[in-house]
Amino acid sequence: MDKMKRLSNGIEMPRLGLGVWRVEEQDARNSVRWAIEAGYQLIDTAAIYKNEKGVGEGIRQSGIQREKLFVTTKLWNADQGYDSAHQAFNDSLERLGLETVDLYLIHWPVKGKFKDSWRAMEEIYESGRAKAIGVSNFQKHHIEELLTTAKIKPMVNQIELHPTLTQVDLRNYLAKENIAVEAWSPLGQGKILQHPTLIELGKKHQKSAAQVIIRWHLQSDIIVIPKSVHEERIQENFDVFDFTLSEDEMALIDGLNINERLGADPDNFDF
Repeated sequence: MDKMKRLSNGIEMPRLGLGVWRVEEQDARNSVRWAIEAGYQLIDTAAIYKNEKGVGEGIRQSGIQREKLFVTTKLWNADQGYDSAHQAFNDSLERLGLETVDLYLIHWPVKGKFKDSWRAMEEIYESGRAKAIGVSNFQKHHIEELLTTAKIKPMVNQIELHPTLTQVDLRNYLAKENIAVEAWSPLGQGKILQHPTLIELGKKHQKSAAQVIIRWHLQSDIIVIPKSVHEERIQENFDVFDFTLSEDEMALIDGLNINERLGADPDNFDF
């Protein structure tokens, strides 16, 4: 499998990366360094995670060349709006200690604000300080509303996605619009790792249930960012390019969907 996904603007984005949601600053620094040492190139953070500084430190401690990494951060809800989005982006760059990010996302579709935020993000993109821009937690109707005024179509939509929330209709729409799908909480926050089907498939392939789930994402053309603060698990999560799930096995995992949302509903959130 090609480890890179070509976005609509031609930028190559790694299909597998490290997420650092709910990771403390110190742990983020270590996790990022371990991930880079294990071969990861995609690192996903956000202003609200309050660990951008640790992510930047981890990148510098790794000694890797900046151009070999793909760094994502996100615009938080309280900072949405045209002027405040510009300021928030500058603040994120400063905390990261970077001159550019590879992907900047609107974190949630804040009603009445996300279109003004997008206008700022288009300018950030055109300045070259973000190599790609996109959204997170946007439903079809949010994207349709955004596209009524957008000059640039989002390149990525990062959404909650795992075997018990497969979001097939939204994924089909995004594919039609040439917007890449990226999964957060791809392992269902660990709640599905004991599922007998996943354990059995893991035994068959001599892999863990987590590795089976990550492989399912990859073969479903989903960019995936599992989180861990343990070096061994970070390494294990990346060791998924040496086996393939059959069509029947993929269908088995697809069949685990129960539309179970573990995070907030993008149509009903209050933060």
